[in-house]
Amino acid sequence: MEKNEKESMEMDVKTPTAANDDEPEINYKGLKTMPLIIGNETFEKLGAIGTLSNLQVYLTTVFNMSRISATTLLNVFNGTTNIATLVGAYLSDTYFGRYKTLGFASIASLFGLLVVSLTAVFKNLHPPHCNPSDGPCIGPDAGQMAFLLFGFGLMIIGAGGIRPCNLAFGADQFNPNTDSGKRGIDSFFNWYYFTVTFAEIVSVTLVVYVQSNVSWSIGLAIPTIFMFLSCLMYFVGSKMYVKVKPEGSPLASLVQVLVVAVKKRKLELPQQPWLSFFLDKAAIITPEDQINQDGSPSNPWNLCTMQQIEETKCVIRVIPISLTAIFYHIGAQQQYIVFQALQSDRHLGTTSFQIPAASYVIFAMLSLTLWVPIYDRLVVPFTRKIKKNGGGITVLQRIGIGLFITIVESLIGAFVEERRRTWALRNGTTVSPMSAMWLVPQLALGGLAEAFNAIGQIEFYYKQFPENMRSIAGAFFFCGSAVSNYVYSFLISTIHRVTEDGSGGNWLPEDLNKGRLDYFYYMVAVLCAFNFGYFLLCASWYRYKGTGDSSFEVEMESKKLDQHSA
Repeated sequence: MEKNEKESMEMDVKTPTAANDDEPEINYKGLKTMPLIIGNETFEKLGAIGTLSNLQVYLTTVFNMSRISATTLLNVFNGTTNIATLVGAYLSDTYFGRYKTLGFASIASLFGLLVVSLTAVFKNLHPPHCNPSDGPCIGPDAGQMAFLLFGFGLMIIGAGGIRPCNLAFGADQFNPNTDSGKRGIDSFFNWYYFTVTFAEIVSVTLVVYVQSNVSWSIGLAIPTIFMFLSCLMYFVGSKMYVKVKPEGSPLASLVQVLVVAVKKRKLELPQQPWLSFFLDKAAIITPEDQINQDGSPSNPWNLCTMQQIEETKCVIRVIPISLTAIFYHIGAQQQYIVFQALQSDRHLGTTSFQIPAASYVIFAMLSLTLWVPIYDRLVVPFTRKIKKNGGGITVLQRIGIGLFITIVESLIGAFVEERRRTWALRNGTTVSPMSAMWLVPQLALGGLAEAFNAIGQIEFYYKQFPENMRSIAGAFFFCGSAVSNYVYSFLISTIHRVTEDGSGGNWLPEDLNKGRLDYFYYMVAVLCAFNFGYFLLCASWYRYKGTGDSSFEVEMESKKLDQHSA
C-alpha cells in the first residue's frame, strides 16, 4: 500500500461517526481485522462444505439409508438451514448483535461437526457395515438416528447465525463515511467470495477424496479441525472488532408502518406516487396521537416516524430486484451437468484416467476464483478512471451483467447437449464419444455469472437495506437460493410429467440420449431472458438509498416538524 493510502486509512480510524462530540470515537481497523473475519468464514466453509458435500454418500454407505431417505433428509436439512438464517438475522439485529451471534453460532457449528464425526469414529453410533451378499442391510436404530440429528441441529444453528451475520460484521469494520472505507468494503465483498470459493474447491476435492478413499473418521475429523481453527481466528481478534449494538426489532418497525398506514389510509397527502402516498400517511399526526418529550411517538402502532417509513420504503424497493435471484440461480447452476458428464467421454486425454463426473463443477469455481481478483484490481480501477464520477460499475449493472450471462450459458448448454446426444445416437452407445470437456465453457460462464451477480446481490442487499437490518439483508441471499431450489424442483417435475406422454417424448428421462435436455436448456434460456427484461424494468425504476425524491422528502419532513411545533 502506498503512503497516501496509509495516511488515508489512518484518518479513517480517527473519524468520528456520531454527531455528538461527547460520544466515543469508533476505532475502525478494517484492513487488520479483514484477514481474521475472512479466515473465520473460510475455515467455516472448509468445515461445513467438507461435511455437507459428501453427506449423501455417507448416509447411504455408512448409515445404510436408502437413496430416497437420504436425499429427503438432506433436502429438509438444507431447507431448514436457509430458513434458520432469517431467525439468526432477527436475533442478531434485535437482541444479541452480530459479534455475539457469530461467536455462539461458530461454537454451535463446531460441536455439530464434532457430533457428526463421532458417528463415524464409534461403531455403536452407526449401523454395522453392510455387504450386498449378506442380505438386507440393517438401518440406524432410534438412538443412532437421534444422535445424528442432534449434530444436524447444531449445524443448523451454526449456519443460521454465521451466514447472515458474517458479511455484515466484516463490513462493520470499515468506516462507511470515507472513500478508503468504502473501497475497503467493496474489496471485502470481492475477497470474501474469492476465499469462500477457494474453500469450496478444497472441500469438494481433497476432503471428499479422503472421506471416500481413505477413512470416514479422518475425512469427517478434518472439517471439525477446520471449524476449530475458524473459531480460534474469530476470537483472536475480539478486542479489535467494531461491535455494533442491536437497535431493537427492525421487522416490528416495518409492520408498524404498514399497520399505521392502513389505519390512516383515508387521510389526505399531496399527490405523489402510490407507494409514498400510502406509506407516508403513517407519519400524519392526528388529535388522538401522543408525542413524547423527545419528539418520538408514544404509541408506534398509531404514529410512525419518517425514519421508519423511509426504512420500510428501502425494503419494499429491494424486493422486486431480489426476485430476479430465483431464475438467476436456475440459469447459473445447471443441475444436469453431472448426468451429462456421466454420459460423455471423461478420459483425460489419451490416458485411462477418467475425471469424476461431480468434479467438473470445479471449472465454475475456478472461473469465479480467477475473475474476482482481475475484477477487483484491474476492471474496477479502470472503470473508475474512465467514468467522470469515479464510481465504476454500479451494483445494479453488476447484477444485470450476471443475469445476461445466464442467457448465454443456457444457450451454449443447449448446443453442447444437442451435440453430445447426436454423437451418442450416431454411434449407438450410451456414453457419447464427445469429450466432457465441452461442458467447460458453460461451467466457466456459470462461475463468471456468479462473480457478477451473486457478489452483486450481496453488496446490493447490504448497501440498500437499513443499517439496523444488515443481518436480515445477509439472509436475503440465502432465501433467494432456497426459493430457487424449490422452483427448480417444481420446474423439473412439471416438465417430466408433461412431456412424458407427449408426442415428442420425455425431455428428462433417466437416459439422456432418449430425452431432449437441449429443449429444457432452451426453455431455461427463455426464462432467463424474461428475467433479464424484468430486471431492466425494475432497475430503471429503482432509486438507490439516499437518492430519492429529495423535494418530497424535504416537504414531508418540514410538514412533520411544523405539526410537532404546533
